[in-house]
Amino acid sequence: MPCLRLSAGAVVLAAFAHAPAFASDYPSRPVRLVVGYTAGGGSDILARVLAQKMSEGLGVQVVVENRPGAASMIATEYVARAAPDGYTILLGASGALAINPALYKEVKYDAAKDFAPISLVASLPVLMAVNKSGPAQTLPDLLAYAKAHPDKANYSSAAAPFRLIGEQLNLQAGTRFQEILYKGSTDAVNAALANDVLATISDSISIGAGLKTGKLKAIAITSRSEHPSFPGVPTFTSMGLKGLDMQLWQGLLAPAGTPPAIVDRLQREVHRVIALPEVRQRYAGMGLDPETSTAAEFSRLIASELTRWSDIVKSAGIEKL
Repeated sequence: MPCLRLSAGAVVLAAFAHAPAFASDYPSRPVRLVVGYTAGGGSDILARVLAQKMSEGLGVQVVVENRPGAASMIATEYVARAAPDGYTILLGASGALAINPALYKEVKYDAAKDFAPISLVASLPVLMAVNKSGPAQTLPDLLAYAKAHPDKANYSSAAAPFRLIGEQLNLQAGTRFQEILYKGSTDAVNAALANDVLATISDSISIGAGLKTGKLKAIAITSRSEHPSFPGVPTFTSMGLKGLDMQLWQGLLAPAGTPPAIVDRLQREVHRVIALPEVRQRYAGMGLDPETSTAAEFSRLIASELTRWSDIVKSAGIEKL
């Protein structure tokens, strides 16, 4: 029987002949940008600004797809299991990628292995706010009220980072605030606007929208110093509360196994968009700090944040849910 012999070079050429022409053909159809929170919330608004400009640069529609629930774990797992072809990508947040694994027993994705990081998009502080008609209008007054009325001490929240801030506040101040969890930051802030909760802890985008109604007052922020988007709002640190100086982040990720050429194409487009003056101005107006990274830098950040938040949860004595 005749035997067919192929050189190593021929084998390589044959493999490439049957592989999709990712670099030249991508993208050839709409790209889905999955967001783990409800429409109208902070992450959603950030994503839609990004998607609109990326659509222009990629030449195809970038469609925002909201898959809220389970502290963004539904959306994050969905993208982790998606085809690694660049047509389903995630707006991943520090909560879902770095904090959920520290807080929850059943996280059905590995933040360090199941994704191909593309680039950071922005970082942002977290704020605590109260209704202006509520019983406390400063953080010291709120803490005093919470201690005097422990049955009324609660706050609305929509993500793992906000719960950790609440738990850290309880640890530092000796309070017993209870978290009231909502599907999205908009819902959480609306609960404070309706006086359904004593306070709300949320991202700068959603709190900023609530402040514009004139009914909310921001009483503390997690930035290390006064944030230019929120002048006059004191930091937790300035009031003697430790462990509450932190910046959250958002970035784009694809499923693990996505070809490097596609990751690179998306990264270049993200960097182009974030450098646009109109995008930077829009993000700054939302209380965001626009920033980008390489894929390797983003990967290292996720790894370091996984360790950091795991240590915080352990030191605070918080049991996994």
